[in-house]
Amino acid sequence: MSKEQQQPASTPAPIIGGGMTLGVIGAGVMGQTLIRGLLSSGLIPREQIWAGDKNGTACDAVSQSLGIFVSSEYQDRIPTADLILICVKPNDAAAVMAALRNAGLRRETLLISILAGVSTDRLESLLGTENPVIRAMPNTPAVVGEGMTAVCRGRFAAKADLLRAQHIFEAVGKCLAIDEIHFNAITALSASGPAYHFLIMEALADAGVRVGLPRQLALTLVAQTALGAARMVLTSGRHPAALRDDVTTPAGCTIGGLLMLEDGRIRSVLARAVEEATRISAHLGAGPARPPEQVSGQRGSH
Repeated sequence: MSKEQQQPASTPAPIIGGGMTLGVIGAGVMGQTLIRGLLSSGLIPREQIWAGDKNGTACDAVSQSLGIFVSSEYQDRIPTADLILICVKPNDAAAVMAALRNAGLRRETLLISILAGVSTDRLESLLGTENPVIRAMPNTPAVVGEGMTAVCRGRFAAKADLLRAQHIFEAVGKCLAIDEIHFNAITALSASGPAYHFLIMEALADAGVRVGLPRQLALTLVAQTALGAARMVLTSGRHPAALRDDVTTPAGCTIGGLLMLEDGRIRSVLARAVEEATRISAHLGAGPARPPEQVSGQRGSH
């Protein structure tokens, strides 16, 4: 965890300056989720938010859904932005940085990137300016207000910029400032993590069906049990092993089930999954050293 910010941000700070705007480049699931969080939390007035996406059809749909300006032709809005969230795919990093620079990006504008595997050093190099850059790694439970986001700052970003980023992501869950050296592992464990849990829940629900439960009942039991177990870990302060022991009575059914999981090497399989995802994350942001000089619109999915 970062030495500067070991706790979630607690003191509200202005997200953008007066008369300025907040832009979101990439109006996919995460881009829309962050916009909804900002609007529902009251952090930004609706008229001060805009979004850009290269898919014109998607722009119209998102604009109607969120009630904000969304267009594939957003370049003229860039000079008005005090903060820009970059929510595109990692391979689009060079094109987006070039688009921002060519459209008259202000030196003071804060850029917050959620691009997996793309370091602050690379973003700064692609941009070629001294704009403050924050790197963030959220996950999809942000859609239901239970996201987990890690943030770190680049060379030109101040602590105040980090706090602004934290306030944004706290609108959709929890947010912690973490040293950037950990970001590939965080991507593998936290950003990819919901997929692991979904697979585990699917398997457990199938097991419930196998032993005679209706599928929807099995799925409800599994999901609520996972939610409750996670809340116990977060609120009790106790180690998961200690909580597990509370459930595991001598000669009971739980210890029988746990032994079967251990026979299947569940610990090493999960560890290897995170290890492999970490390795892949480190290469996601690889791309051409020099960005293209011109670009029209950008993909908005993350």
